[in-house]
Amino acid sequence: MDRALDHAPDRSPTSAPIRALQEAFQTTVARSRAEPAATLAERLDRLARLRAVVADNEERFRQAISADFGHRSAVETTIAEAMMVYGEIRHATKHLKAWMAPQRIATALQFLPARNRLIPQPLGVVGIIAPWNYPLQLTLAPAIGALAAGNRVIIKPSELSPHFSALLKETVAARFEATELLVTGIEDDAAKAFAHLPFDHLVFTGSTRVGRLVAEAAGRNLTPVTLELGGKSPAIIDASADLEEAAERIAYGKLLNAGQTCIAPDYVLVPENSVQSFAEKVRAQMRRMFGTDPSNKDYTSVISDRHYARLESLVADAARSGAKILQPAKADDPNWKAHRKFPPTLIVGATEAMAAMQEEIFGPVLPILGYRDPTEAIAFVNRRDRPLALYWFGKDRAARDEVLSRTISGGVTVNDCLFHFAQANQPMGGVGASGTGAYHGEWGFRTFSKLKPVFYRSKFNRLADLYPPYGGKIARLEKMMRFMS
Repeated sequence: MDRALDHAPDRSPTSAPIRALQEAFQTTVARSRAEPAATLAERLDRLARLRAVVADNEERFRQAISADFGHRSAVETTIAEAMMVYGEIRHATKHLKAWMAPQRIATALQFLPARNRLIPQPLGVVGIIAPWNYPLQLTLAPAIGALAAGNRVIIKPSELSPHFSALLKETVAARFEATELLVTGIEDDAAKAFAHLPFDHLVFTGSTRVGRLVAEAAGRNLTPVTLELGGKSPAIIDASADLEEAAERIAYGKLLNAGQTCIAPDYVLVPENSVQSFAEKVRAQMRRMFGTDPSNKDYTSVISDRHYARLESLVADAARSGAKILQPAKADDPNWKAHRKFPPTLIVGATEAMAAMQEEIFGPVLPILGYRDPTEAIAFVNRRDRPLALYWFGKDRAARDEVLSRTISGGVTVNDCLFHFAQANQPMGGVGASGTGAYHGEWGFRTFSKLKPVFYRSKFNRLADLYPPYGGKIARLEKMMRFMS
């Protein structure tokens, strides 16, 4: 999807993949309109079948994802993907009945006796444009919310994960009707056309650049969008922080999935007098976790040669600009490159002008910058687009609260990395250039529902006094309404 939306689909003549996609979409829409209100039992059944898709094929999914990456740590796929999906389904299943119940809403005094209710209804057909970096979890997590809300779902997987995409298509088709949950192909024509379909809601996870194209395409149909993008998520090390602890947690957050995580710490701001010490501690933690052998099965490969070359270019630019580069081997070392594994790399003394500080890194490269005082660190973050995540390390509560109040980001983890994302009761979403909208748990249910306000009039109230012909009664009613307002 990185390049598929650079141009609108070529509609003349319409290709076979586009025709198939359009026909599937129209069939799903027709079924949705004919049967708009999925029951609790139907929704629970769909969630159970989706869980079975993963549970019955978990090892196959691990192998397919690893094949797409070149090598993907099996533990990371299990913990960061399969277990997350199970947790989301379990949470939705447990709470779905309560989520679906009409909500009592207070009625203004002047309209009594009457009732207000807020009734959640399915939107209809939800489209999901999925990423490659966590293909199982980031494809199915929004699908869980959409199915729980009673919608029908069409998924467009990433063209960079063909093994996974083919397996997901096969396994979903074995348990779902095409009008319930459909996985499309990854043909270039279909990818271009997907975002131009008039979905009732569209979810995209990926880069900010492509997110803009998706939003533009969806906007032509007034399709609401949830955009889970990325950007440069900062980690701020306060003077009160335990450097050893912070180094360990940042090393883990950065190297999970070899840094190919939208909420990975993208750069670190450290007090000036601690930059070198902190960098050495991070390097030591990276070595402890993953060693220096590229054949280590715990360390994940970079998704493609193009992404590998981009990371090499970022590091080379930083070196030319005077930064100190700390890594266990050069990126062009044949032992590392043969596995397409990029050596864990620290850019010490990074500057704003370097390419690594101008774009999202999305790999195991971590710039470390010094700051003189906390206000400088806050200003540095605020000069940039609002990030998807922010991480703060320290023990000074006042300093922590100052950062939380003066910066805006999609989410925050304090004294660790990534874990705000795993909270089923908290929304996950960006802000500004890092995205719009949110899902997870009840937040996903609400995103994919129309919360319809309903007013039930009582035969005993005096609303008829508002009707013409006007006379003394309207003056009395106006006086009463002014008193109550």
